Amino acid sequence: MSLRTVAAEATVNPLVPHVAELIVGFIAFSALFLVLRAKVVPMFEKAFAARTEAIQGGIEKAERAQREAQAALVQYTAQLTEARGEAQQIREEARVQGAAIIDDLRAKAQEEATRITAAAHASIEAERQQAITSLRNEVGALATELASKIVGEALDDQVRQSRIVDRFLDDLEKSK
Repeated sequence: MSLRTVAAEATVNPLVPHVAELIVGFIAFSALFLVLRAKVVPMFEKAFAARTEAIQGGIEKAERAQREAQAALVQYTAQLTEARGEAQQIREEARVQGAAIIDDLRAKAQEEATRITAAAHASIEAERQQAITSLRNEVGALATELASKIVGEALDDQVRQSRIVDRFLDDLEKSK
């Protein structure tokens, strides 16, 4: 090595790059920048726009779903209120019908009781009349027999017996 080269090398600072390296580095950086800007950046922007659109669409869908859910809730509440009103109306109608049925059954039962009472009174009256007739006949027969023993004559005439018995019973009723 010559002294000149050693002296020239001693004056070159290793930390300062050569101008040729700077120019090659600048050209390479510019070419890389242009390629990235032309090819890669549009793809990133496209992906970013798609993602932004998807997020925005999701938010809009969520808001629309929330509005639909709110409308469904309002409709459900209205239907529930209407159903409760109908149920109350049905209960009231059933209560009124029940009261009407009870009143009708009471009226029928009262009519039946009146009919049974009237039939019982008629039956009792018929039995009373029958008992009175039977009693008159027995009392008449006994009175005729007693009268014939007292008088000493036979009172076989039916018409005479009836008159005597009737007179005897009339006297008994007057004496009460």
